[in-house]
Amino acid sequence: MHPTLTIAIKAARRASSVINRASLELDLLKVQTKSPNDFVTEVDRAAEAAIIEVLQDAYPGHGILAEESGETAGPGEAEFQWIIDPLDGTTNFIHGFPQYAISIALARRGIVEQAVVFDPNRNELFTASKGSGAFLNDRRIRVSKRIRLGESLIGTGFPYRQFDHIDAYLAMFRELTQKTAGIRRPGAASLDLAYVACGRLDAFWEMGLSPWDMAAGTLLITEAGGLVSDFAGDADYLRDGNVVAGTPKVFGQLLPIIQSHLPRRAEA
Repeated sequence: MHPTLTIAIKAARRASSVINRASLELDLLKVQTKSPNDFVTEVDRAAEAAIIEVLQDAYPGHGILAEESGETAGPGEAEFQWIIDPLDGTTNFIHGFPQYAISIALARRGIVEQAVVFDPNRNELFTASKGSGAFLNDRRIRVSKRIRLGESLIGTGFPYRQFDHIDAYLAMFRELTQKTAGIRRPGAASLDLAYVACGRLDAFWEMGLSPWDMAAGTLLITEAGGLVSDFAGDADYLRDGNVVAGTPKVFGQLLPIIQSHLPRRAEA
């Protein structure tokens, strides 16, 4: 196992102890609203601080991009950057709905090379190193063998922060509801992506995500034999915020449907 991945796992487990303690006393939780339907708790901040402390102790020269504290560079222009979501699925957590995760990725010159997604409820640890495959609790994982969209279970996330493209999203949702075996919206994108990587979902799409929502999960998928792109079919999803992922065959059927509902750009 790569040393940086070992440190990322240590950081994720440190954060999970913070989250698990707080989950026993949800009625005492202080919740703030960052923007409509976007919440942060003292647990998010404490878990993020625990992660950053572990990472910076081991690699003080690395940069950090974290959901709550923003972006910090190491000394000079950091070659390496950790991309962190300390509690993906905060709204679920606040309600005691047991679907949330810790997501930690390490990018080198903008390319994600290490990934950890940890589900503290199920004690499921998803890991990947670029070029070395993806794993769930030390067991090698692969995307499903499903090849037909009509037999596929698809994950998604409803737009909840920005509603500019809600009509386009609902049109996608309507068509895919009729053309798939089912659609699921559990509410934590990093776990949804991990579920694609291990074959529990056959594909996933969402609009308006942040890099920390998907940096780790997308590496899990590519290392598990799946495909990932933005809505244009390119690899710019971390910057773009729109992502489509799935088994190779299902991805190929899903992407054109999504593209067919995107707003046409006005002619110049």
